[in-house]
Amino acid sequence: MKTIIRPILSIASKETKHIRRDPFTLAVALLLPLLFVWFFGFVINLDYHNIPLLVRDNDQSRSSRELLMQAGAAGYFDVVAVHSPAEAEKALQKNSMKGLLIIPPGFHDNLTRGDTARAQLLVDGSDNTLAALMNMYMQGISATAQQALTTPRASAPNMIRTRYLFNPELNSRWFIVPALSTVIIGFLAIILTALTVAREWENGSMELLLSTPVRPFEIVLGKLLPYFALSFFDALLVFALALIVFHIPFMGSFLLYLLACTLFIIGSLALGLLISVLTRQQQAAIQFGFAIGLLPSFMFSGFIFPIENMPLFFRWFTGFFPQRWFLSLSRSLFLTEAGFKELAGPFAALFIFMFVMVALAVKKFKTDVEP
Repeated sequence: MKTIIRPILSIASKETKHIRRDPFTLAVALLLPLLFVWFFGFVINLDYHNIPLLVRDNDQSRSSRELLMQAGAAGYFDVVAVHSPAEAEKALQKNSMKGLLIIPPGFHDNLTRGDTARAQLLVDGSDNTLAALMNMYMQGISATAQQALTTPRASAPNMIRTRYLFNPELNSRWFIVPALSTVIIGFLAIILTALTVAREWENGSMELLLSTPVRPFEIVLGKLLPYFALSFFDALLVFALALIVFHIPFMGSFLLYLLACTLFIIGSLALGLLISVLTRQQQAAIQFGFAIGLLPSFMFSGFIFPIENMPLFFRWFTGFFPQRWFLSLSRSLFLTEAGFKELAGPFAALFIFMFVMVALAVKKFKTDVEP
């Protein structure tokens, strides 16, 4: 037994001394759990608050004011009034609209007589989780409002009638499948260029390429083109599977979808190339590829965790990741009829990301083989 224990203890003692002499390993072991708890504790929040809710109050009665007061006081909604049918129609066409509550004339009179109330809640069903929660929140708010009214009242479920736009059945596949292209295409594009170029650095074949009179921009472009074709084919494949296999409707412009895929793929490929240039090792490249390509797709894109629930700093922080903007474009173009005017913000963000990544990749691509 001693012959087994002694070498184990000896190795453990040497490793302990190594850890003491290596402050980086000790810092990772002690600080990383604290960092993860702090970081994910703020980012992961499945509760929805301050949801934008547009209201068109055509009754202007005590009952309608009580309902709106309860909606604002509950903390679930940020109530914003619209003052004309045209403004309400414009709000419905914008992808940023989460809900529109329409209170018609005679709302108070219907409640007084005990008739069925006609207030209607129009909800953006492209996010099925948020849509279901909005309906649940509003039904609870309407019940509280009815308790505060002294007039005879109808039953609580009849006070608000909910209609789901863009996804009437709240089918979860309609919500998930369009977002999968963000995870699949973005991660694949980054890994393809990161590993391929890093392998050339390790094998020494990059020196042969650098010995030619080809300029860095031409090398970068030549590296990106074949992988762009491959990634773009994957994007079309995911698109076809969404329509044919999962029967996801596509309501937007196909040309805009192709433009969004082009910007996202070029930016992701350039990011992978930048990683390979900076690391020059396949092992390091794949580690950075997973950290930069896969983690933001789940954490900072809105794919799983709602961005609206994050603290202000992290809401701004997600703006640096193209996954957030491409996911917004993908869902909007699949489930809504939003045009370029409504989607100009995400398109601009993707273009800036693509331009910056390509510029950095060209700048960092050294013509000298020495690091």
